[in-house]
Amino acid sequence: MTLLAAAPTTRFADRQIDMAHGAGGKASRRLVEGLIVPALMAASVGDPLSDAAYVTLGDTRLAFTTDSFVVRPLRFAGGSIGDLAVNGTVNDLAAGGAVPIALLCSVIVEAGTPTDILNAEMEAMGAAADRARVRIVGGDTKVVEHGKADGLYITTSGIGRVDPRAALSPASVRPGDRIIVTGPIGDHGITVLLARGDIDLAADLRSDTRSVYPFAAALLDEVAADLRWMRDPTRGGLATSLNELARDCGLSMVLDEERVPVRDEVRGACELLGLDPLHIANEGQLIAVVAGGSADRALESLRRVPGGESAAIVGRVEAAPARTVLAVAAYGGTRVVDMLVGDPLPRIC
Repeated sequence: MTLLAAAPTTRFADRQIDMAHGAGGKASRRLVEGLIVPALMAASVGDPLSDAAYVTLGDTRLAFTTDSFVVRPLRFAGGSIGDLAVNGTVNDLAAGGAVPIALLCSVIVEAGTPTDILNAEMEAMGAAADRARVRIVGGDTKVVEHGKADGLYITTSGIGRVDPRAALSPASVRPGDRIIVTGPIGDHGITVLLARGDIDLAADLRSDTRSVYPFAAALLDEVAADLRWMRDPTRGGLATSLNELARDCGLSMVLDEERVPVRDEVRGACELLGLDPLHIANEGQLIAVVAGGSADRALESLRRVPGGESAAIVGRVEAAPARTVLAVAAYGGTRVVDMLVGDPLPRIC
């Protein structure tokens, strides 16, 4: 069994934990890298904020991941906490180059929750697992006092077998590589926001929650040797994922902003609320970095996957400015797209 060494960490100096620390941005990195990693993972597996951890047993490389889901409300257009609990964990394995094999599920149920709600979410998990072709093989159940869990929290852990063709790493990314996304961004975050009823805005919008494994498999089948890196851009959206990559590889990610697919409803809601679609969460999209010479073939392979018709090459990797994400507008203006400290839309997964 082999383990990769963990990266050096910075001490966590914040005096208390707040919502920003769970949002997947800069505050989350400070918490994980400065407090959790030094305490628990002194000889751990690679990047503690990557989609999966890896362990090699003999000739087999395994990927492990775990995720907790606290979305509010429990149900929204296009999905529910049960869908997310399966798809989110399957997607972390897929983005790590692994074939999902099995999941474990833990549920924390609030006393007083109607049985029909719990039953509906268990059925949603079962249906999502069937669609993703992964088995739920065990789990745990706890009940807490009324008012302590917003009805239901779910944690899922997954194991997958790493495809031997996958050699994914920020270190493999090179200037000239292309950045590809599999479809419109921001659908999930804005859908959940609208489901809360906090703003008076009508939009025909649904969460994009789904398994991204078919996209990952298509890329491995078509351009495995030139596939550098993948990530599912959940909390913090496309901007956060690319900022993490830029930091880890030391290069620049340059987005052609007009090529990034965004639905009119998402763009309109973001303009109304002063948000950037690049920072809005997704639950059914994949980002891939592919060698420039193979980008067109990679794109066509994604567009052949059902649901991938809107896949697009949205940017490129450049040498400078180092560790930076830039967005180039249609009129030629360029702006820096930073990682947010927190998340403007908490509790979206």
